Amino acid sequence: MGLTVREVLASPCLADARVVAGESGLDRIVSRLNVMEVPDILPWVKPHELLLTTGYPLRDDPDGLIRLVGELDDRGLSALAIKLHRYIDELPPALLAEADRRGFPVIEFPQEVGFDDVLNEVLGILLGRQAALAARSEEVHRALVSVVLEGGELADLAEELATILAGPVLVTTPDGRVVAQAGDSEELASILASPAFDPSGRFRLETDAPETRPGTSHPFGAVVRIVAGRVDHSRIVAFSRTPVSPADVHGLERAATVAALAITKGLAVAAVEDRYRADFLRDLLTGRIEDLAAAVGHASSVGWDVDRPVIVGVAEIDPGQVPASVSGLALRPVQERFAAAWQTVLRQLDPGAPVASFHNEVVIVLGAEPGADLDRLVSELDRLVAGDRGGGRLSFSLGVSRVAADVSELRRAYEQARTAVRIGRRLQGAGARATFDRLGAYRLLALIPDSGELHGYVTDVLGELASDSHEAADLRHTLDVLLDAGGNVAEAARRLHFHYNTLRYRIEKLERLVGPFTTNAALRLDLSLALRVREMQR
Repeated sequence: MGLTVREVLASPCLADARVVAGESGLDRIVSRLNVMEVPDILPWVKPHELLLTTGYPLRDDPDGLIRLVGELDDRGLSALAIKLHRYIDELPPALLAEADRRGFPVIEFPQEVGFDDVLNEVLGILLGRQAALAARSEEVHRALVSVVLEGGELADLAEELATILAGPVLVTTPDGRVVAQAGDSEELASILASPAFDPSGRFRLETDAPETRPGTSHPFGAVVRIVAGRVDHSRIVAFSRTPVSPADVHGLERAATVAALAITKGLAVAAVEDRYRADFLRDLLTGRIEDLAAAVGHASSVGWDVDRPVIVGVAEIDPGQVPASVSGLALRPVQERFAAAWQTVLRQLDPGAPVASFHNEVVIVLGAEPGADLDRLVSELDRLVAGDRGGGRLSFSLGVSRVAADVSELRRAYEQARTAVRIGRRLQGAGARATFDRLGAYRLLALIPDSGELHGYVTDVLGELASDSHEAADLRHTLDVLLDAGGNVAEAARRLHFHYNTLRYRIEKLERLVGPFTTNAALRLDLSLALRVREMQR
């Protein structure tokens, strides 16, 4: 809350002042003024001050004046205004060079202007600016509090802010997904189509830069955080045709406080409703509800359409991204934001699709016709939820079931999705995307609950190849390629970039270790399954 040095120089008493050095720093903020009458002024200065002096304390110490510039700049002062020809006739060239290097304005002000003239006039302008800022902030605060007290939500707050600021306003999640918007429809369309948004429709908040990208019709704006209970809930993004004023930024910060109240209230209500809906969906997906017709009716009453062909998806945040020290209640906002991202996407993609958070997984039930291209659907969900992977969002794994023809098949579809996400992560690692139909033999292997039995099977079939040594891994890879090539030695050699004779030598070695797989079809099947099981158990 201050004036730039440039604005200070525009005041009538300094109309004839001259910037003699450090012109690149004229946009520094001045919020205080001080007068230097003693050599040891440094203990008494504060950041964002304009320091006035006649140079009297350092009239016999030119080097001290040069040092003073650097020391004032280091302490965050805004500028030095000096009246020459009283005790100092000219400033040392070294001082001017140092001020230019630092971008620290040095101003020569007229002889006929007194310190009291500068102090009174500039302080008057500063106090007037601060009073206007306080009044504007109070106006915004009262208007927004009134909206909340009348039961308004984020959309109502955005509408009120857009009216006050005379420009479009967005409310986004911490990763930039728009949850409320207000303002002229054409202006909003222009903003939403600008490079400020990634292809998934997420506002780019990676740097929290207030401006949108060059070339848009709205190059100026401001971004403030909405924080409640030490949790980062949202952002308010305001746009304007001209630079947003400090008063409006301060008003936005007050608005964020009010918005935090609305969000906290909404979260308290939503938490109860979401838990109730999540419990119902969990019971439906796990087969605890016997009267499916009643379940369909109840789902419809909360806006869900489950009486149609659907797929079930299970998304889980990949482990290792949240510090081990974060647990219990502190971990809830992470899972809640992840669920909110899915709810935002599904609300636009399929408004009747159930979305719920089950402890450490988010479950979706999305409409999909039989024969739908599930790989394409998974890619689209990934694009919409993950966006361009900016902003420090957490990676997640996703598993998708086959299409369930009706509500009676939801239980099986849920188990398929859970199997897909579990095996997909084992095979692909973090960020896995898997559909049940693409699991092949893995989905059968996943039905075997005894991991010890599977481990014994791998050891029995692969023998020495089951070890973790580099040589064993190399030979397993050769065996895998051979089996995948259908025993075609020439094709396998091409894929492995081996000479034909080299591969023949390796085949002989493999047969000594695991048996005559080139002539025994049953052994080839055992070996292929053992390799798949070992890959699952990594």
